[in-house]
Amino acid sequence: MSALFARMVASRLFWPIVMLLVLFAVNLIAFPGFFSITVRDGHLFGSLIDILRNGAPTLIIAVGMTLVIATRGIDLSVGAIAAISGAVACAIILGSPNPGSISTVAVAIAVAILMSLVFGVWNGFLVAVLGIQPIIATLILMTAGRGVAMLITEGQILTVNSPPFKALGSGFWLGLPVATIIAAVLFAFAALITRRTALGMLIESVGINPEASRQAGVRARGLLFTVYTFCAVCAAIAGLILTANTAAADANNTGLFIELDAILAVVIGGTSLAGGRYSLAGTLVGALVIQTLVTTVYTVGIPPIATMVFKAAVVTVVCLLQSPTTNAALASFRRSLAIRAGKGAAAS
Repeated sequence: MSALFARMVASRLFWPIVMLLVLFAVNLIAFPGFFSITVRDGHLFGSLIDILRNGAPTLIIAVGMTLVIATRGIDLSVGAIAAISGAVACAIILGSPNPGSISTVAVAIAVAILMSLVFGVWNGFLVAVLGIQPIIATLILMTAGRGVAMLITEGQILTVNSPPFKALGSGFWLGLPVATIIAAVLFAFAALITRRTALGMLIESVGINPEASRQAGVRARGLLFTVYTFCAVCAAIAGLILTANTAAADANNTGLFIELDAILAVVIGGTSLAGGRYSLAGTLVGALVIQTLVTTVYTVGIPPIATMVFKAAVVTVVCLLQSPTTNAALASFRRSLAIRAGKGAAAS
């Protein structure tokens, strides 16, 4: 039993799951109906459903961020790309004579995603070809991106009245929020393409040792282009969901600080910022922790302005529990348990 517990503690998912369960317990104490789910008009409603829906944009971006971080990189421009994506979509819908048409919304979404491909290729070019540090390369677009979104919206908040577009953020399909379904499909696609093919191993090899990977025949540049482009597409999809949820494009506030939430989700999930091995399952748990923490702040009556403080506290605790010092202490504890078990068996 002790050996099983030791293996559980050694897992990268153990402490994030514990933190998630602690947050669930706090919410249950503050609000006894926290786990209740009701069905109205064929749709599921409840606190857990709200967490899944509201956490979908963070999870979507965090999936792309995980692959970028696995290559020893980072993408600070995802929030700006999300804002640009929402601004482009709303501008196209407003400029159409039939904003409620599904074809108009489809064109708006397609153009927004195509623009994100350009931004992703740009980030990949700066990192893979010019050799600029990822934090600097993506900081350029992070700074300029909000300005691009402001130019698209002409400094205004673009409000749209398009039911098909609004359904992306607040609609339901088969009883579940559309945003949650989109996040689940994207997560499953990323997991399938990286864990059922050699792509995941190649990404890890580039993150562990780029030079050795190059000498082994791995095309590191192509991989970097791929992960940064995929991350940009994830940011665009998240931006469309955020914009559709409010039915308005706000260049200043759409996706604001979401890059930090995505990075926090990745770190909480156990992926190392030094690159190499990564965990999409851990990222999923990390995104749930982040969104549950936000929900907890509202549930227990803490002022929303203190949310960032509590996020920092949670990340600090999880990182300390996952630190090499803690792992060494746990390893020592496991050895002592093994020694005691051996002595007990010898005595009997």
